[in-house]
Amino acid sequence: MTDVQALRNAILAAPLETSNFGEAPEPGTLYLPLSHLKALRLDAHVVVGGRGVGKSFWTAALQSGPLRAAIGTAVPELDDLDIRIGFANTDAIESYPNADLFARLLDLGAEPYDIWRAVILRWVAERAGRAIPVDKWDATIGWLKEEPEEASRLMATARSWRGLILFDALDRTSRDWQRMDQIVRGLLNAVLWLKSSAPTLAAKVFLREDQAERTVFNFPDASKLLATKAELTWARHDLHGMLWQRLINAPGTHGEYLRAVCATAAALPSGEIGRLKPLPAEMKRESDAQRRAFEALAGPWMGRDRRRGVPYTWSVGHLSDARGQTSPRSFLAAIRQAADDSRERYDNYKYALHYESIKRGIQKASEIRVNEIAEDYPWVPEVLSALEGLNVPCEGEVILARWQAAFPAGPQAIPSDRLPPQHAGRGWDGIREDLQRLGLIETKKDERIDMPDLYRVGFRLGRKGGVKPQPRS
Repeated sequence: MTDVQALRNAILAAPLETSNFGEAPEPGTLYLPLSHLKALRLDAHVVVGGRGVGKSFWTAALQSGPLRAAIGTAVPELDDLDIRIGFANTDAIESYPNADLFARLLDLGAEPYDIWRAVILRWVAERAGRAIPVDKWDATIGWLKEEPEEASRLMATARSWRGLILFDALDRTSRDWQRMDQIVRGLLNAVLWLKSSAPTLAAKVFLREDQAERTVFNFPDASKLLATKAELTWARHDLHGMLWQRLINAPGTHGEYLRAVCATAAALPSGEIGRLKPLPAEMKRESDAQRRAFEALAGPWMGRDRRRGVPYTWSVGHLSDARGQTSPRSFLAAIRQAADDSRERYDNYKYALHYESIKRGIQKASEIRVNEIAEDYPWVPEVLSALEGLNVPCEGEVILARWQAAFPAGPQAIPSDRLPPQHAGRGWDGIREDLQRLGLIETKKDERIDMPDLYRVGFRLGRKGGVKPQPRS
């Protein structure tokens, strides 16, 4: 086996998967960008980020004692916390209602604010050894409403422990925008109630960007929460740092091989870079060391010479959405696919990642991203599939004509089983605004409409000289 083949195998053996379903992430995958420090502090009650940027990762990581201890070196206030999940993408019916229960409780007249306070009270009562009705959520909410003084006493009781309750995946609470907004708004009010009722307890609410931009903060004193808002963003050097944090934690000899590559790029003795250790500082910032490390994997150019671009910057830039944001999930998926494709197609290439394979990595990441969008917003594939075959950027009238032909009855006819277009009532201008707000399209200075490669490739639109969509199988 050649060194290049060994390097490809090592990349493929590394933990490059970012999706989790409530399980604690592997210790070696923990990477904390400086921009995320604010989001993890206890006084950051609202954390905003797009799909795949780390909301569910941090929710899972904070539940893990060893990972929280590792994070605690940068955020000491996380030490010795009791962590509770107040809502997430997995069912835990004793701890919080699921979507079906939310629908039933709201249909029976329960207020979202009271539902969330009941969630918090169950946690506090359990830790305090106090018996409150918990056989059904109706019973807990009823006790709260009928015994407000007892509920207040329970919250005000002196406690020797500190706690943090986490709320994630709130789009799973309802299939209807208006009802989801009511639920999230009620939660944010409950967070304010918790702040005033129990100083030793904190809450952290993870919101998608589109949720935060809606009317969920339209209530008195919302400014107190907005002042604590933090955003989960990833700069290019953060993405490359995260990649190497995962690569050096590949198992067995694979990890040894990748740690040696990393140490050489950083001009450090190989022993200074080990499993479960944080990366050296020069590998966490935009540096010559970071560029050298990726060049060791992918070479200096995206072709035969400098005219085609540099893999270090090209790989991230072509995975950004219309707002210029690239998610870790997309980046890692593209690198994994590039390694797999290089092993299959370019066995004799002198670098582990062939530049054509990096382009195919973009295709794979785009495919994954389109599937994620379909899960979050079922109406989006219906609308953008009507544009298949167009070249972008293009005039808005061309896109409008495609939409009118596909949906002659107008935007209200776009099928969607949950969370339909927010501004469909404003016609096709409203649809265009929704797509732009989600980072799927952008309007250029000359008023033409463009679509970033992250979505363009998956939705099968063209671009002169750009990455081509995959042929249909």
